[in-house]
Amino acid sequence: MNEPSAEVGPALDIQGVAFAYGQRKVLQDVSFQVPPGRFCVLLGVNGAGKTTLFSLLTRLFLYRQGRIEILGHDLRTDGRAALAQLGVVFQQPTLDLDLSLMQNLRYFAVLQGMAPALAEQRIAAALNDIGLADRAGDKVRQLSGGQRRRLELARALVHQPRLLLADEPTVGLDIHSRHAILQQVRQECRERGVGVLWATHLVDEVDSDDLVVVLHQGEVLKQATAEVLLRDTGAATVEQAFNTLTRDRAA
Repeated sequence: MNEPSAEVGPALDIQGVAFAYGQRKVLQDVSFQVPPGRFCVLLGVNGAGKTTLFSLLTRLFLYRQGRIEILGHDLRTDGRAALAQLGVVFQQPTLDLDLSLMQNLRYFAVLQGMAPALAEQRIAAALNDIGLADRAGDKVRQLSGGQRRRLELARALVHQPRLLLADEPTVGLDIHSRHAILQQVRQECRERGVGVLWATHLVDEVDSDDLVVVLHQGEVLKQATAEVLLRDTGAATVEQAFNTLTRDRAA
């Protein structure tokens, strides 16, 4: 196991971020942090603003209000250094189906500027970690949905980022595939100190020691560990706690 992260500050620090499509406000004064080595669940229903926030974090959209820092690098003024620390699994699949597993990973390694020898070493290890080493030469279209998601995760981590963003990465997968992916990501948190922001509407993906950020209608209603979330709301389950918070806001 690797030594714990020596980082003093958060892996991700979001302060006062707002965003609108024209006159329609999508995010309002969003503020929270993801410490290194912690699994943080961004929990919200479809339309809560999760994907918009991820678009800001990856600079697909530009924000004008607030501040975002990744490992101490300001995303607006030091974007290259900030994004170099980042691995991303987008909501929509982005693999090339007609390339092999190995070719998909090699192409990404080249984009990251990795030395060929190091890239081959990391790719071999990544494919072994996800149990697909024997499929390295197969085309991606021959994989199941769960296997494709595991490959996207391996691709996002092959350059060993310090922060991983995953936007609804398990939607449409069976429960066994979802469990395997969650187990792998949590292992990255424990063993390499990777901070994770995991956006989902699936409450059963939350563990008791996870950080939870409840995002509803573009606003952060609560940030706490799942255990504290249950205590503060008097709920028996995360689903009940989420419903309590969002119902109170709707009222």
